[in-house]
Amino acid sequence: MAKKTPADASPVAHFEQSLDELEQLVEKMEHGDLTLEASLAAYERGVGLYRQCQAALEQAELRVRLLTDPGQPESGEPFAPAPDGR
Repeated sequence: MAKKTPADASPVAHFEQSLDELEQLVEKMEHGDLTLEASLAAYERGVGLYRQCQAALEQAELRVRLLTDPGQPESGEPFAPAPDGR
């Protein structure tokens, strides 16, 4: 059995792929061509992808805090939201 590398186990490693898939799902749903069942499945998948992206961002932020001050990562300040709210 192949061992997972730390990058494979990390949500950060798959962030861009998850974000791209989420954007594609949103685009499909916005067109309104999906059946109700397909829309529900796409929404469910989208929620999962959103959660993966959120976990990846939180993990990336923690890694930056640890790199900035490995002795006291809890003393780091949360990142300020971007002016456009993203």
